[in-house]
Amino acid sequence: MTSTTARRTVVSIAVTAALACVTACTSADTPTDHADPSTEPLRSVQRATGRAGSARVESTTVMGRELSLDAAGALGWRDGLTGTLTITYTGGTTAETMRSLGTTAMEARYLPDAYYARMGDEFADRVGGRHWIKYLYADLEDLGGGTGAGLAEQMRNTTPHHAVKLLLASDDVRKVGEETVRGRRTAHWSGTVGGATEQTVDIWVDDRDLLVKKVERGRTETGELTQTAYYSDYGVAVFAERPPAGDTADFTELLKGATR
Repeated sequence: MTSTTARRTVVSIAVTAALACVTACTSADTPTDHADPSTEPLRSVQRATGRAGSARVESTTVMGRELSLDAAGALGWRDGLTGTLTITYTGGTTAETMRSLGTTAMEARYLPDAYYARMGDEFADRVGGRHWIKYLYADLEDLGGGTGAGLAEQMRNTTPHHAVKLLLASDDVRKVGEETVRGRRTAHWSGTVGGATEQTVDIWVDDRDLLVKKVERGRTETGELTQTAYYSDYGVAVFAERPPAGDTADFTELLKGATR
């Protein structure tokens, strides 16, 4: 693989991985609350989950035939999105390409101004020995051709209470019933949300008005997109240290190198 091809591959794969690490089915647009009195229980959920400030997260994401992955870690949302996730690629064409480049998993760190992705040693050897790729949200928003359209906003909205915002904007939100999820009694709510494509959002809420589970479904060009997430340990301490500058490649540098 030539240096130019390697850089193009790095940029393409890393952007895909970043997209998959966020709430992939979530519309980048800010939803409009319909102020329906019947949804007052959901408003309590939104307030309680927002006040909690952080939680442990386990999720599985499938992006059609392109990529499937598992993620686990902790996220906080008091002062912008912060936290660390370990992401394991489990299938799809992108995962196969990453395995060929020596990467089957990566660490993702979220800071209020940027997202960082740590690749493997073989991957780093192809881009000057640096393991981390930095994505400033402002740079992502400036990407042309729609490549990064909405990505920064999606990252900021990957917190559990944003799923409640989506349901509050739904025209058909409803309480489905009560179910037990991971040993906890929950209320199940469901609705559809408009956006680039129609999406279905389901949440399961415990007796403290906190999300226990969330499922979002939609479609992409490569097939059905589904994300299932579980939340626990609300209020957990969250740490996300900025990686060393000397071991970090800026996304915009890689992009320029890939186009030369």
